[in-house]
Amino acid sequence: MNILLIDPPFYRFFQYYNRYFPLGLSYLASTLKKAGHNVTIYDADCNKDSKGMDYTRLPEMYAAYLKELKNPENHIIKELSETLKTCHPDLVGITVMTPKAASAFTVASLVKKYDKKCNVVFGGPHATLKPEEVLTISGDVDFVISGEGEGAFSELAHLLEKKEGGFGKIAGLSYYREGRKASNGSGKFIDNLDTLPFPDRESLLGADTYTSEDMGLIMGSRGCPFNCSYCATQIWTRKVRYRSIPNIIEEIKYVNERYGTHQFTFKDDSFTVSKKRVAEFCDALLKVGLKVKWDCNTRADLVDLPLLKTMKKAGCNSIKVGVESGSERILKIMDKGVPLEQVKASAKLFRKAGIHWTAYFMMGVPTETKEDIKETVKLLYEIKPSFASVGVYEPFPGTKLFDIGVERGLVKRDMTYEEYFLRIPSDYYLKDVKKRSDTMDEEEFTALEREVKETFHDYNKNIARIFERAKARSSVYMRNPKIFLSDIEKFLGWMR
Repeated sequence: MNILLIDPPFYRFFQYYNRYFPLGLSYLASTLKKAGHNVTIYDADCNKDSKGMDYTRLPEMYAAYLKELKNPENHIIKELSETLKTCHPDLVGITVMTPKAASAFTVASLVKKYDKKCNVVFGGPHATLKPEEVLTISGDVDFVISGEGEGAFSELAHLLEKKEGGFGKIAGLSYYREGRKASNGSGKFIDNLDTLPFPDRESLLGADTYTSEDMGLIMGSRGCPFNCSYCATQIWTRKVRYRSIPNIIEEIKYVNERYGTHQFTFKDDSFTVSKKRVAEFCDALLKVGLKVKWDCNTRADLVDLPLLKTMKKAGCNSIKVGVESGSERILKIMDKGVPLEQVKASAKLFRKAGIHWTAYFMMGVPTETKEDIKETVKLLYEIKPSFASVGVYEPFPGTKLFDIGVERGLVKRDMTYEEYFLRIPSDYYLKDVKKRSDTMDEEEFTALEREVKETFHDYNKNIARIFERAKARSSVYMRNPKIFLSDIEKFLGWMR
C-alpha cells in the first residue's frame, strides 16, 4: 500500500522556525515499511524560509493564519494539493496537535478532493484526547487512532489493503460503521521499545532541507510518572518504558555517521527520572568515544550535583526545566509536586555544574491572580535561568486543569468544526473568547500578558545570557559553522 504521513502546516504560515523532523510520524513510517508498505513522510510544516523565533508573540499572527487556510491560492495550500497528486497515496495519516486542528482538518479535506476513496486517519495528541469529536464534526476523517499508533496503524493498513474488515479488533481505533460511530477503547502501549525500528528519517520529503541538528531528535523513553494537572498523561501512560541503553547508543552512532549530527535532543518527558540509568547512559556514551553534545528535559526535583557533572562530562550542554509558576498556591493547583525551595536549590546546582538551562513558565491558569503572576516574574529574577520562556495557558482536553476550567465557567467541553476556523488556536475550548481569566477582566489580563512577555523578552536579551548560550554550543559551532550562522539568523529573527 502507498501511504503518505503528513504533519500539517502551522509555523510555516508565520514564517517561523519549526525545528526537528516529525519524530512520531517517522516511528510510524519505519514500522509500516517493515510491514512491507511504501511510505512517504510529508512534513508540511518544514519551513525553508524561516524568519521568526519569538514564539511568545505567535498568537498575534493567528488571525492571518486562519485566513490563509481558506485561501486556495496560498502557496502552502497549493503545495499540499500538488504533493498529494505526486505521491498518489492509497492511505493518508495526519498527526494532530490541538493548536494545529484547523490545519489538520484542511489537509483532510484536500485529501478527499484529491480522491474521495482515499482513507484519512487522524492520530497524535488531539486525536487521542477527542476521537469522538473529530469523527462527529468532520466528514473527511475515516479513522482516529488513540495513543501510540505504530501497532494500530499497521493493523489498519493491513486490513484496508486486504479489504477484510474486522476493524473492531484494533485497540484504540475509532471509526464509522454503518452510519454509527464505533470505538474500540484505549490503545495498547508498547512495553519493549527496542522492538521498534529506528525512526525513518530517510522517508522524509525534502530531507536535505533539515540541518544535521534537526535530525538529532531522540526519544529514549515513553511515559511520565508524574500527574501535572496541565498535562494529558493518557497520551502516553504514567508507566515509564525505556529503550535499552545500547539501543539508544546505536541510534546516536547511526545518526552521527549518516547525517553528521553532533548536537542531539532527547524528547523524553523527564530524562532523569532514573538517575542510575542516566549515569549508566553517560558512562556508555563516554566509553564509545562519540564526541557529541546533547540536551534534555527534566524536573527541578530530579537532579543533583554529581549527576549534573556526569551529564556534562558526557556531553550534556543544555537542560530544559518546567518551573511553571512562582506561586506555591498555583503550583499546588498544577499538581506539580516541586516546591519553590527545590526550584531555587536546583537553579544553584545548574550554575555550579556549568550547564546552560532553560526555565519554562506559564500564566493565566484558572484561579491565578495578578499577585500570583507577579510572584512568577519575581522568581524569574531570583533563579536567573540561562534562558526563560513564558506562555499563556491554553485549555487542552483530557487535563485536570481543563476540568477545573469547565467548573469555573471558563471552558467548554467540545468544539464545532466551524469554531476551529473562526477562533484563533489560543482561544480553542474557551467558553467566552473575551474571558480567559476568572480573576481579571479581559483588558486587565491582556495588558498584564503584554507586560510579562516584554519582561521575559528583555530578560533574555541580556548579553551575558546570550554569550552563555553561545558558549554552551561552541563545540557544535566548531564542527559545523553552518549551525553557527543558522543560530545567528534565528537570534535576529527572535530579536525583531
